[in-house]
Amino acid sequence: MDLFSLSWIGFVITFLGTLFLIGEILVNMRGFFGLLGMGFITVYFTAYSDTSSYILMIVVFAIGLAMIIIDGKIVNDGTLAIIGLAVMLMAVALAAPDFTSGLYAVLGVLLGALGSLVFPKVFKRREMWTKIALNDQLSSEAGYNSMNDSYRELLDEEAITLNALRPTGTIRVNNKDYSAVSNGQWIEKDTPVKIVQVDGTKILVEKITEKTQRG
Repeated sequence: MDLFSLSWIGFVITFLGTLFLIGEILVNMRGFFGLLGMGFITVYFTAYSDTSSYILMIVVFAIGLAMIIIDGKIVNDGTLAIIGLAVMLMAVALAAPDFTSGLYAVLGVLLGALGSLVFPKVFKRREMWTKIALNDQLSSEAGYNSMNDSYRELLDEEAITLNALRPTGTIRVNNKDYSAVSNGQWIEKDTPVKIVQVDGTKILVEKITEKTQRG
């Protein structure tokens, strides 16, 4: 039996390909994960795409991957990464010979991307997406005692968002602009916020509500 005639084999290939490609973006493996990932993805498109569309599908998939890299290195808000992932899903789905195989391939990409999040816990992390979220709790109890004095004074101050916090953006406090991050929430532009935690030069804000005002 031809191995590639099995619907689920596309899941295995795209899972491993995406796992290692995204893994290479997240951790510093000196290109080893990248080579493995590209190998699996090349096998997938070679097996399921005809000669006329093989290169096109690889290019589309590579564009999606490039968008994720650009987001992590430059844009840093997650939006471009989501679009890139959608482009990768479209590429593997269009290359599949039938609906079932396409569904398996799409699931492989999604689960591979999720599975790659384990790598930073094991290998050396790349400095990407550092602005999207603060990975550690911003508190002196957690060992953060190096607060910049000028930033310390901002604690409990009210501010206004100059752009949408998704969850990173810019706020204005006393006619000065600062980079800030919300607590996992997307806050719209021109929204009143309160500075609830400060760690060095990292500022954590919350949208002002009646509960915030009472606090």
